[in-house]
Amino acid sequence: MQALRRRNVALSRGSATTDANDVIVVGMNATAAASATTSPKTATRWTLDPGHSAAGFEVRHMMITNVRGEFEKFRGNVSYDAAHPEATRIDATIDVASLNTRETRRDGDLKSALFFDVENHPEMTFVSKSARAAGPGNLEVLGDLTIRGTTHEVLLSVRDISGPQVDMRGNPRIGATAEAKIKRSDFGMTWNKTLDAGGVVVGDVVTIKLEVSALQAT
Repeated sequence: MQALRRRNVALSRGSATTDANDVIVVGMNATAAASATTSPKTATRWTLDPGHSAAGFEVRHMMITNVRGEFEKFRGNVSYDAAHPEATRIDATIDVASLNTRETRRDGDLKSALFFDVENHPEMTFVSKSARAAGPGNLEVLGDLTIRGTTHEVLLSVRDISGPQVDMRGNPRIGATAEAKIKRSDFGMTWNKTLDAGGVVVGDVVTIKLEVSALQAT
């Protein structure tokens, strides 16, 4: 787990190394091999509730502040069993055209070919490959993130997984918070400009932040 934390700190500083990534992938793939002995039938299926969830991101702007945005349309499914966290499975899809940073011109730039290229790549997806416990109610999930037709392995840190609660309509729910850090340049989003005082207009490291409420699938 120390290697996982060191990798996230290094990525924030723009200095993540191949060795650190290799440690993560090897460890998570070993977990995947072990979880193959766990029957997926033990995991309860949950469906993401967009009305009570949020999918957002933040990125450094002009080296002085973080700009935040959200995606208003998304869907996903989770299989989860607290007794067998290694059996966790996640698949999620985000409608990139639903991006909203509360500034129309910036939204247009982000949807253009300079960044997300929504016309040719209207969706981004995440499909988990392996998972392991990271303390009570916490998971580290390794999966394939696809943006602009490019796929890379990403580590999703899932925290504060709740126990089931029954909502006002009698539906069982669970919730969690999740975060991942990526480099946008890894997915072909390389546009930038150098500032007169040094630095660049848009940071390379993007933090993806999720607040999840999921309904038990029927």
